Amino acid sequence: MAQKPKKNTMISHGIAAQNRKGRFNYFIKETVEAGLVLKGAEVKSLRLGRAMITEAYAAERNGELWLFNSYIPEYQGGVLSRFDTRAPRKLLMHGKQIEKYLGAIAREGATLVPLDIHFNARGVAKVTLGLGEGKKNVDKRHSIAERDWQRDKARLLRNKGKGDY
Repeated sequence: MAQKPKKNTMISHGIAAQNRKGRFNYFIKETVEAGLVLKGAEVKSLRLGRAMITEAYAAERNGELWLFNSYIPEYQGGVLSRFDTRAPRKLLMHGKQIEKYLGAIAREGATLVPLDIHFNARGVAKVTLGLGEGKKNVDKRHSIAERDWQRDKARLLRNKGKGDY
């Protein structure tokens, strides 16, 4: 009896890691896509979809943008090259874009929040960064109330006509 071939669990394109708390904790004014400098083993590990960017942020170092505190676990596929799982990773953007966002951070006190890491159609790793302004607890409660109302509204519309009011 022949064995079934194993299904490939690698992500070739699409979202590899997502920061869902980013939009909850910040008002996102603008988004931008940036390239990400990775080593080969980091790319393989990212394709498995186990990376976490919930505590990550983008900041300046020597006039360049870097992604700090992102977690990409080591790849366990027999690769000899090891890497630091929380190492800073360089972001690739045009010089004018870097100046624009660094100026916004300095002037307005905004934060560059990574919203997701994804692979584009060509299979290149990209980071979607959001220029965010921190929410206060009142705003977070409002977001929760709005989300609950949308869920209840969808439930009511779905059950309309079934006699359950």
